Amino acid sequence: MSTKSTAIAVLLALCATATAQGRPKLYLTTETSAPSSMIEGGRVTGIGTDKVREIMARAGIDYTIDLLPWKRAYMAALERADACVFSTTRTAEREALFKWVGPTDEAQWVLAARIGSGIHLNTLEDARKYRIGTYNGDARDQYLRERGFQVDPAPNDLINPRKLIMGRIDLWAAAWRHGSSVLGQHGWDKQIAPVLTFNRQRVYLACNRGVPDELVARMNAAVEAMTRDGTMRRIERKYETWVPPGTPE
Repeated sequence: MSTKSTAIAVLLALCATATAQGRPKLYLTTETSAPSSMIEGGRVTGIGTDKVREIMARAGIDYTIDLLPWKRAYMAALERADACVFSTTRTAEREALFKWVGPTDEAQWVLAARIGSGIHLNTLEDARKYRIGTYNGDARDQYLRERGFQVDPAPNDLINPRKLIMGRIDLWAAAWRHGSSVLGQHGWDKQIAPVLTFNRQRVYLACNRGVPDELVARMNAAVEAMTRDGTMRRIERKYETWVPPGTPE
């Protein structure tokens, strides 16, 4: 066994023997972004959430999870010394603001247009003349603002496809996991299609700088073990056929 693998095993063994009394506790926040994080049966669940729950279990850390609008979820992790937020894109601007656990997943940043709009993009620069719907305060919104694109932010990302269909925006800047069926889940697949993938980003659990390094190391050890033993992929497969409640068969 390598030195690194031995260190990881020791960390996880220490976590497993921790007693409930005196266990550390973190305040975790996330946003509604199905199927990564959502409420089902009164409980926060989803691909990203299930991964984070497993990380906490393996690391021996107690926690609570709040589902909040993204800006509130993000600010909580910036302001509270015991808080972490997921799923967070790790950008250069954010690097020094947090301690990072992961990656927990990878997303494509795409620009989507109405089918039949006649919009064809070869590069991101081709989108400069269009109004782009973004999710206020998220990494894609910041990325496009900083580069001078015309953005039209919404407080909830699922408002954007509706704005797109109504012609209130020309493009929607979305983050989709590999194999995402978000358009089909909402009945938009006959009206909206991606026209450009302009970035690929890994996402993480981003923790306040006050979270002890030892806890961050335990969580990262859990991520490595989950990747190695196939747990990450098993959680993803569990949601491959997920559809929103109430979706017609």
